[in-house]
Amino acid sequence: MNWTTPADLRSQVQRLWDRGDLLRAAVTDAVAWPLRLNLKPPSAADLSDRFEAVRDWVRVVAETPQVRIEWRDWNHRVQGAQRLPATVWVDSVHEALALIGKARQAQRFEVLWRQTAAVQPALLVWLSRRPIQALDLADRWERLLAVLAWLQAHPRPGIYLRQVDVPGVDSKFIEAHRGVLAELLDLALPPEVVEPGANGVAQFNRRFGFLDKPVRIRFRLLDPALPGLPGCEGLPDITLDAASFAALALPVERVFITENETNFLAFPTMAGAIVAFGAGYGWEALARAAWLHRCQLHYWGDIDTHGFAILDQLRGHFPHTASFLMDRNTLLAHRLHWGEEPQPARHELPRLTIEEAAVYDELRFDRHRSRLRLEQERIGFGWVCERLACIPPGALVSQPHFS
Repeated sequence: MNWTTPADLRSQVQRLWDRGDLLRAAVTDAVAWPLRLNLKPPSAADLSDRFEAVRDWVRVVAETPQVRIEWRDWNHRVQGAQRLPATVWVDSVHEALALIGKARQAQRFEVLWRQTAAVQPALLVWLSRRPIQALDLADRWERLLAVLAWLQAHPRPGIYLRQVDVPGVDSKFIEAHRGVLAELLDLALPPEVVEPGANGVAQFNRRFGFLDKPVRIRFRLLDPALPGLPGCEGLPDITLDAASFAALALPVERVFITENETNFLAFPTMAGAIVAFGAGYGWEALARAAWLHRCQLHYWGDIDTHGFAILDQLRGHFPHTASFLMDRNTLLAHRLHWGEEPQPARHELPRLTIEEAAVYDELRFDRHRSRLRLEQERIGFGWVCERLACIPPGALVSQPHFS
């Protein structure tokens, strides 16, 4: 039996709620009333074969609250004159909300709508677009509006989030709600105070003119003969903010970049060289150091698809970067240490050399085995030292020839 039940009728209305239609209808003319619900009634054959079941179905449908039923009179050849539901209507948003038990939530949304219309009318378009999300934020809505009002009064403030002085709001609240705040601020602020190129939660501070925590770059001096920084004499492991790193004038010829901290700490000594602890995807901070363009750069990442994607991205800032220990021989020599990459990259990487692109294709097309990766820390230390010894001191690295 697949006749429409009262639960089916409620499910149809519930779907309207889940899409936000009923909340929109509570404050706008988003839904045309009355609303006809889908109804599948018994057939003539059902009247003949399952008369008692049909009669029970008629009773329970007729007892469904908050709906209006239009009836159809049948003259059945066996059962005689019968009256069955033909169509079911919900006459107003109030009946629809009562049918699924959402009247109180809708009243709360109406309060949010009126409150927002009074102080931030530009946000009504967001409330209409995301009513369910707005209802979930009801207990925080006043604080969100307070943050918006503060930024309207202090556009692009040039301070840290910790310094925003709004009653009941701290930096953790703003950080936890950056996604929704960004959407609201885009509507509430004039375009000229919003940085259009800064998108996503991670770029919230830049988009709206807050200060970011300084990005720090950690590096080690691999040559004991290199002069130490003032106040850091005898300390080979140094961390500087990106601006200070960019201002360095180190007399080095070679810079290695590795993604693994243990590799960074254990990297062998080398004349005229330093090793930097990489940052994975995102090289903007390192790119500020113009002096790196005169150095020979070597990138050492995992031999997996993302390792080559990071190398490709780094070359967008430093085209002369050479890869280190990311070749086929290294991969095949360490079969016992092969692992699995969770989510391989598959896209084209235009800045790889012909040799690198061949290894990348072997990985992304699973030519050795599925999701293959060799993590950099699993490469034998003796192999690392041998390869470093093959780089003559002061030797120039030719410009990579991309595929």
